[in-house]
Amino acid sequence: MSLNIVILAAGQGKRMHSNLPKVLHCLGGKTLLEHVVDAVASIEKDKIYVVYSDNVVPEKLSHLSVSWVKQEKPLGTAHAVHQVLPELDENSHALVLCGDVPLITANTVQRLIDRTAEDAVGCLTAMIKYPSGFGRVIRGARGQLQSIVEERDATDRQRKIREVNAGIYIVPVRYLKQWLPSLKAHNAQNEYYFTDIIASAIEDQVTVQTTYAGSVMEIQGINDLDQLSRLERYWQRENSRCYMQAGLTLKDPERFDVRGIFEFGRDTTVDVNVIIEGVVKVGANCLIGSNVVLRNVTLGNHVEVKPNSIIEEATIADHCTIGPFARVRPGTQLDENVRIGNFVELKKAEVHEGSKISHLSYIGDAMIGKNVNIGAGTITCNYDGANKHRTVIGDNAFIGSDSQFIAPVTVGENATIGAGSTITQDAPADKLTVARSKQVTIEGWKRPEKD
Repeated sequence: MSLNIVILAAGQGKRMHSNLPKVLHCLGGKTLLEHVVDAVASIEKDKIYVVYSDNVVPEKLSHLSVSWVKQEKPLGTAHAVHQVLPELDENSHALVLCGDVPLITANTVQRLIDRTAEDAVGCLTAMIKYPSGFGRVIRGARGQLQSIVEERDATDRQRKIREVNAGIYIVPVRYLKQWLPSLKAHNAQNEYYFTDIIASAIEDQVTVQTTYAGSVMEIQGINDLDQLSRLERYWQRENSRCYMQAGLTLKDPERFDVRGIFEFGRDTTVDVNVIIEGVVKVGANCLIGSNVVLRNVTLGNHVEVKPNSIIEEATIADHCTIGPFARVRPGTQLDENVRIGNFVELKKAEVHEGSKISHLSYIGDAMIGKNVNIGAGTITCNYDGANKHRTVIGDNAFIGSDSQFIAPVTVGENATIGAGSTITQDAPADKLTVARSKQVTIEGWKRPEKD
């Protein structure tokens, strides 16, 4: 079967109350439209077409391997599919999906394709206990499908029907080219509904075959931010269940969010309120504390990230300890057995094996050698107002508290920097360097008093 996939993504999403097109809102760190495209990626097909109305959609998602077709006026779902017809071969089939139904699965789509005869129309349906918001499936006395009625156009009796339309169809293109131009906009919205092709099929005695969805959740569409929130929680909970079945210890799966790709080793534990973004790889026997954010990070084995720390675009080797309240910014690389303590910020820092930066320091654009001890309050002054410069501190150096390094500057191996020093020139190896003003006591000075 020659198959083209058509994804409808031109809805205005008025109930979202947002300037962002609905299909660009995110679930699990990925846009709704990307979820749908990913769901059909494994389906054997000729091409994927996405019908859009707002130019920002193809601009933001230009990386997708799809053909973009613009619907200039929002005249309904049938009109949207009609925009693609000139691109479709008459002897092929069209699989039509909605871009705001992000949890649809490849298995369900494939079952719909497999269970629909070559010359029939296939329609995905589901039985829902509380079917509010869905179009109802109307069947005859013998159980044959007669029509699909949108909820806003349904009678009170029809609204009690629990079988609903999932909005996913497979239709021979030759029928679409016959039926779509003849549809009428006789409904409350004055739009051309794609569901009306069911009535056209029945009138022309074309078989309509229905297939039940794998689950109710996978056909749930998103029309407002409340629905988006509920699907987000469901998606996160299902992911957490899969992670735990694969060996991840989650202190509370209800308070763990993955907004990207997460890989982990054996015997790793994640505490509450942890957020994973981008691509995150965590080794074995790691401990991730509460309220931690990991964004595009690779952690080795036996790494501990203590509570309230943020790590982004960094690589952390085995047996490192970070935090609490640490911030590791992009471009940072930590070798084995490095300790980053509370209220330490690193940016584009290369810290080698065994070094410690334990308290209240900023280390940016720097190379820190092996077994270096950085005292509390140390700052690498890397920015001169126009350009960034690098600080290099050699192996086994000892940096006293409250030291500032005016980059570019180099500290030699085994050097000691006295506390409170402002280093503006290279400090030699194996020597003590102190750079601070002379202490002075002012005679006769009195502390100010309140009037």
